[in-house]
Amino acid sequence: MAGTLTKRMSGLLPAVERGPISALRHEMDDLVGRFFGEDKEQFFGGGLPDLDISETDSAVEVKMDLPGVKPEEVDIDLSGDVLTVSGERKEEKESKENGGRKFHRVERRYGSFSRSVWLPCAVQEGKVDARYHDGVLTITLPKSEASKSKKIKVKA
Repeated sequence: MAGTLTKRMSGLLPAVERGPISALRHEMDDLVGRFFGEDKEQFFGGGLPDLDISETDSAVEVKMDLPGVKPEEVDIDLSGDVLTVSGERKEEKESKENGGRKFHRVERRYGSFSRSVWLPCAVQEGKVDARYHDGVLTITLPKSEASKSKKIKVKA
């Protein structure tokens, strides 16, 4: 499945604090947003699950809405500082197997999805935890020791 751009890259950290590569990624996302306008998500496949990225002193947390998707149908891949979540929401079809159900309107989105996001810092790949509850996937990525903020006392 092809990777996609995120909806909410802006607002994570100021571009200056993320370094030159992250600043370039942020600038590219802004350019794509200006070129395609608000419909860029439709251009890149539409119906992409919404997600939130938050950060504490010790971890980065990604929450993604995946109603109707079974946990075993979700794939999570961490490659360097890029997290990719992909999966598929299966479509119900008219058939004798589902009691001869006949659909009059179908508005819910079905099919494959893939979201790739750049993480704001380095994480401990071996300690990532993923949980699924009430249609929400929560991925907790503990920060690497080098990424954790350190308090520095000022001496008089």
